[in-house]
Amino acid sequence: MVRLHVKLGDDSQFLFDTTVNVPVVDLVKDLVVIYNGRLKVGRICSDMAELAEHGIILPPNMQGLADEQIEDLKLKDEWEAKCVPSGGSVFKKDEIGRRNGHAPNDSMKKVLQKTMEEAKALISKKQAEANVCVTIDMVKDALDQLRGAVMIVYPMGLPPHDPIRMEFENNEDLSGTQAGQMVIEEPDAQLWKELLRNKKLADYVGKNEKTKIIVKIQKRGQGAPAREPVISEEEQKNMMMYYHRRQEALKKLDEDEDISYMNADWADSNSLKRQFQGVKNIKWRPA
Repeated sequence: MVRLHVKLGDDSQFLFDTTVNVPVVDLVKDLVVIYNGRLKVGRICSDMAELAEHGIILPPNMQGLADEQIEDLKLKDEWEAKCVPSGGSVFKKDEIGRRNGHAPNDSMKKVLQKTMEEAKALISKKQAEANVCVTIDMVKDALDQLRGAVMIVYPMGLPPHDPIRMEFENNEDLSGTQAGQMVIEEPDAQLWKELLRNKKLADYVGKNEKTKIIVKIQKRGQGAPAREPVISEEEQKNMMMYYHRRQEALKKLDEDEDISYMNADWADSNSLKRQFQGVKNIKWRPA
């Protein structure tokens, strides 16, 4: 299998195994699914953390309003009575006014938190450090775990305007957001080393299946990414540590060197000359 180390700029993303015979067009599709899927897991986990703390999200026309404003405008959240967490709720006011404050109880909160940790670990960047490849199935498993946890805590479902539900249904609106800028649509995706879609991977790496290469994913039109450094960051750290230890060792040798013999008579190159001149061991004092 050919192992790809996928990066975004200089930032490591994930490892992916494939074959030399894969068409680049199919490879791009698979990498984009994983890349965007990992972003989706991150977005859902971010909103689930808020769900666990402050309950379901308010309707758009009520978000950000003070209680007095909601009362004056006679607005009502019709989903509050429908979307009650299992085991009842605990009130914890959302200070920014996005959620209704009826949070799940502690046991249900732990269900959400534990599932979030497991899902994020499944597709984490640390998988690359552990030499574990991420697959499309792993991304799907992470999403399924999150979906299952939400169904356990909210068996009646979430409101249709809730961002978590919209993510699960692929109806999320990310336009104008920083999260949306990170998403790479498949037609806009480009792999560097510059891999052309009408080629096969073998055209770039040869026929050796035991090959490992670094590819960088980005949007078309962004130009070529920066070249990989000749030495890795880890190698550079090791070199700097070695240089520092070497400098300390040399410094210690200089400090420990015994040069007291230079004060001995036999080490004085002018001692014999002064002896013949009769000026050896002359003492003087002020008049």
